[in-house]
Amino acid sequence: MTTLSCRVATTQRQLDDALRLRWAVFGKEMGLLSSKATPTLREVNGFDTLETTVHLIVYADDTPVATSRLLLPNPEVACATGGNLGIELEQKLDLSGVGMPGLVFAESTRFCVLKEWRHSEALVWLQAGLYAESRQRGVTHWIASANMETDCAEDARLIHEMAMRQGLVSQRWRARAHAPAEPPATPSAPRFTPSERERARQGNFSGLRMPRVLSLFAYKMGARFIAEPLYDTGFHRYSLPLVAALDEVPDTTLACFASLGSGSSRRARG
Repeated sequence: MTTLSCRVATTQRQLDDALRLRWAVFGKEMGLLSSKATPTLREVNGFDTLETTVHLIVYADDTPVATSRLLLPNPEVACATGGNLGIELEQKLDLSGVGMPGLVFAESTRFCVLKEWRHSEALVWLQAGLYAESRQRGVTHWIASANMETDCAEDARLIHEMAMRQGLVSQRWRARAHAPAEPPATPSAPRFTPSERERARQGNFSGLRMPRVLSLFAYKMGARFIAEPLYDTGFHRYSLPLVAALDEVPDTTLACFASLGSGSSRRARG
């Protein structure tokens, strides 16, 4: 039996655990990052050490197996970049149409789980930790851009159309890209087969599945998508921007969080 726990990073060692884990998922497993560009084998950028950044790590005993980063509003960054929130996603999106007095938006980013732990309670621990920490810090809404698992422009467009057909596009919030990046001319990670793509072009989306992370945010956290797909030149994948209101997280998800217990850890099969 293995003990799972979710912790907020308060030491350099814990921060390093988060950065190494991000490299293990985004770099080593998914091949989205080059070891030549990141020779320290840590996925890191300037937002990681800000006082307004919170790192959450799920440990299986003492081994980090999942992590996420919460970027709280940062007035200094907002002033320097001409933005409103001072979060990373604001560098890619015009978020002037998102937010209103009394609401606190924070960016949920770098959400990742080691492959062997993706179908375990580690994922729930990470979600529950993110929710609890956000509540404690007065956050009312999450904003994020979820991995669409493809670098194919047409497949990303079809996934977005699928989301619209399922009523998963926000009727309240809208955002647009500052300057959309160009995807590769020849995709290396198509989402659909040629026959699936052809059926979808004709309006037949039966049998097509939403990428796992999009489904997670939309159905488990109550998120709604707020913009067209974004191509990320750093990770070489499309992502879909979204907003989730903490007050609208489904009751079934909150009950799942509560089932973990009020303690900071729990035994799990590993």
